[in-house]
Amino acid sequence: MSNYITVKKKIKTYNKTITVSGDKSLSIRWVLFSSLANGISKAKNLLMSEDVIAAINTIKKLGIKVKFKNNLCEIHGNGINGYKYKKNITLDAQNSGTLGRLILGLLINTPYPIKLIGDKSLSKRDFKRISDPLSKFGSKLKLYKNRNLPLTINGSKKLKSINYIENKGSAQCKSAVMFAGMRAEGTTLIKAKKSRDHTELLSKYLKLPITIKKMKGYDLIKIKKVKKINKLNYLIPSDISSSAFFLILTALNKNSKLIIKNVNINPSRSAVITILKKMGIKIKLQNQKTYKGERNADIKIESPSSIKAINCPKNLNSGAIDEFLVIFLVAAKANGISYFKGLAELNQKESPRLIWGAKILKKMGIKTITTNDSIKIYGNPDLKITKKIIIKNFLKDHRVFMTSVIAGLSFGGTWKIYDKNSIKTSFPNFLKIINKLKNK
Repeated sequence: MSNYITVKKKIKTYNKTITVSGDKSLSIRWVLFSSLANGISKAKNLLMSEDVIAAINTIKKLGIKVKFKNNLCEIHGNGINGYKYKKNITLDAQNSGTLGRLILGLLINTPYPIKLIGDKSLSKRDFKRISDPLSKFGSKLKLYKNRNLPLTINGSKKLKSINYIENKGSAQCKSAVMFAGMRAEGTTLIKAKKSRDHTELLSKYLKLPITIKKMKGYDLIKIKKVKKINKLNYLIPSDISSSAFFLILTALNKNSKLIIKNVNINPSRSAVITILKKMGIKIKLQNQKTYKGERNADIKIESPSSIKAINCPKNLNSGAIDEFLVIFLVAAKANGISYFKGLAELNQKESPRLIWGAKILKKMGIKTITTNDSIKIYGNPDLKITKKIIIKNFLKDHRVFMTSVIAGLSFGGTWKIYDKNSIKTSFPNFLKIINKLKNK
């Protein structure tokens, strides 16, 4: 069976209501927290993507029992010190940077060496940024070429708390150090550049010994050793990053309307909504509620008559870091020149996404000027593509694949897009929802 799709026709006008898959960040964090809890935790609408399945397989290798019943997942936690460490364990994070980095924070007391591996893409990503702070707790980490996977971690029985400055805006690194702090004696202090805060919100909801002081541009987080975590029953809301593809498809599709039900709109990662509003897109949040510390809402969007260019404020970067690839498509149709800066972190993702964003736009006939951390996009409101475009060799980055599909449906042309299986890492139902929007 061929591992590519062909997009030949622009999508027609639609007025629909959809539900997208469960939030990936929350799904993985629920798995990890529940594996440390006392008792049985249950989740509905858990995202069954390869990244989340990798997290489940990881905790099972550490002696945690997992059961599935229809749309319900049960994790039988053995307590904060309930992992069963054995000799010669190898854990496979596959494509998941979230799992790969966060699990290391929970392994820093392993008495035996544990090997962590990943796929080709994950193995190219920087793990030194997390091995450095974790080694200060007293654990030992050995990396391939002092930077990459595979790595080996050997824990310590005498873990000491640390002071850590996270200045890249990486929620993964921050969360890994928080998890490590839960195992260490004393108080771990983290000064963290603003980034998504799911780990903090879940920790507060679970009444763990954590305090958070929000400052301008950064947060001060203090976390003490955790003695017990209560079980966590959770209805996982829909993923804002997955929803973004359909928000932008609607924004680019004339006379279209869309409602996406029960989406997580955590302010630390819903900047895509702010950016789209600044570009003149009509968006309303309906049925807003707070659920276990997280803000959720139905998102209603209508396509505009025209799109404004944007000089995107840098303070929105961390809250939209996973959405910029597809946001660039909106800039491609805007009136004027859009400017996005301070985006070096984009090239630390599954593929060098800033580079790929420029590649896709160039193939579309859109002029860009890029540096190692910025891109200027010269919008063309009248852009219509008639040529053939091929997208391949992008390290199986699911967001490159999905962005290319949205581009083909929005601007026309004939798109041959490889590695369709890449969506299994984060959003297996993506093409099914596309088909729902295409069908009357």
